[in-house]
Amino acid sequence: MKPATLLTLGGLNAALAIVAGAFAAHGLEDTLPPNLLDAFKTGAQYHMYHALGLGLVGVVSQRTPASRALSLAGWLMLTGVILFSGSLYALALSGITVLGAITPLGGVVFISAWLAFAWHGWRSRD
Repeated sequence: MKPATLLTLGGLNAALAIVAGAFAAHGLEDTLPPNLLDAFKTGAQYHMYHALGLGLVGVVSQRTPASRALSLAGWLMLTGVILFSGSLYALALSGITVLGAITPLGGVVFISAWLAFAWHGWRSRD
């Protein structure tokens, strides 16, 4: 994934994470039970972490030679947001608890993204 794409996706995802957090605080607080509200907020929190991660991968990509590990890290972070945060958003809004089975897969994808990022760092050391 190109650095400009990573930076764009990072910025857009950060904006979406803020919208999700504000929606949780101001639109869902009185409508969802505490456990579902907490799930939604967790989705927004990890969404923001990985939006910032996408931006970090984009900045590092601008400063280093093209790297499959960095591109993979970006794709995995984006996929993790969809699986982890998306499943928590959908679970909280729909109450369909089976969606919670997707969330751990997103967590594994997040871990894989950070390992790919670490691999790039390891391979780039002097």
